[in-house]
Amino acid sequence: MRRPMSLTLRVAMLLSAVVVTSFVAVGAYLYLTLQQQMANRDDAELIAKAGQLRRIVAGLPSADAIARDGKPLTDTLFGHHDFMLRVNAADGRQLLQTSVTSRPLPQVDSVPAQRVLTLADIHDWQPATGIGRMVRAAGVAGADPVQITLARERSDRLKLLSTYSIDLLVALCGGALLATLLGYVAVRHSMRRLRSVVAKANDISTSRMNTRLSVKDAPVELRELGEAYNAMLNRLEDGVQRLSGFAADLAHDMRTPVNTLMLETQVALSRPRTPEEYQQLLASNLEEYERLARMIENTLFLARVDNAQLALQRETLDLQVELRRIHDYFEILADDVGVRLSVDAAPLRAEVDPVLLRRAVNNLVSNAIRYTPAGGTVTLAARAVADGVALTVSNSGPGIAPEHLPHVFDRYYRADQARSDQSHSAGLGLSIVRAIMELHGGKISLDSQPGECTVFTLFFKKN
Repeated sequence: MRRPMSLTLRVAMLLSAVVVTSFVAVGAYLYLTLQQQMANRDDAELIAKAGQLRRIVAGLPSADAIARDGKPLTDTLFGHHDFMLRVNAADGRQLLQTSVTSRPLPQVDSVPAQRVLTLADIHDWQPATGIGRMVRAAGVAGADPVQITLARERSDRLKLLSTYSIDLLVALCGGALLATLLGYVAVRHSMRRLRSVVAKANDISTSRMNTRLSVKDAPVELRELGEAYNAMLNRLEDGVQRLSGFAADLAHDMRTPVNTLMLETQVALSRPRTPEEYQQLLASNLEEYERLARMIENTLFLARVDNAQLALQRETLDLQVELRRIHDYFEILADDVGVRLSVDAAPLRAEVDPVLLRRAVNNLVSNAIRYTPAGGTVTLAARAVADGVALTVSNSGPGIAPEHLPHVFDRYYRADQARSDQSHSAGLGLSIVRAIMELHGGKISLDSQPGECTVFTLFFKKN
């Protein structure tokens, strides 16, 4: 598998590509501008020379004078070996020719003798190499009309463009190489902060989760990354701490029934027992097994909620009917402990999962009955609020101390009042209620006045 390219090299190559593109654009602009300027100067020179030749011819007595002595005309082109001059008489007879072109000149109309030559009178023609320029003008030598043809294959100026283009290409390649090298060095130097972040991240482990990246002095581009990374570490640290506490609490709560089972079994095996005694042992063990089963089932339920593996089966329910059904279920239990159970709810409808709703309310009612002293009251109520429906379970009694309120919904947490009856509570009931409310998109709140009452409120939003 090919190793991916480093970020430093990628940025350096990108910078090089930008520089090369800029070089090419600027070089092409300069080249085309220089080419155009040289071509314009060549055309202007061609028109000037043709006009000068016209004036010289006009000063001669006749066309034959050109044939006898063409030096005044050829001297005009001295130093311009790339020009070709040809003068023809009116009958087509060639009076003067300085050189032979690489290819025949095209037939073009002559500019009348009375009209001044302009750049528009210049024509292209195709020599052996490149593109040539020519002008054909009529003149008068004495009383004899003549035809002056002045052509140029390629000027020295335009020949310099070939050398210029080669130099430009060499400079472009050298500049690109230098830009790549300097870009790589600059990017690598800028990446020192990122490498320090990587080194700091490598130092973080489950035993050193309190380490954070320093974003105060970080560049702006890395500050957002550092803040997001620190936020992720905060979540991970919280998750690890919760997981560690969860594992410790789970081990602690499972140790009690397991030790009870082991101790009772060892005592039973210490000497022969009667069948009745073994039956009592099995009945006692069955209670511990049921407690373990409830603990495992509740733990699996919370795990499914945490991993979004539990789908809601919403139905339209009459909350008054549901609360009365729960009231009938717990009424005998409440009477046995001397607690009065009542319902105060109007006919209200809500879109909820009936199984999960009953489980949440059952947990709250069970806790309320357990911690309500004899002669106390547990009330189930439901009322409409601005954005939904509020369902409350309240009970009179000692209440919950303020220091326990922030933790009562934590898993395996039990306030001191609850620790006296661990055989019935594993500290997961309120955690399950909160998880059920989060699944419904609602929330649970707690209001407790020590020595007076405790009220749990379940809020369901309107769908």
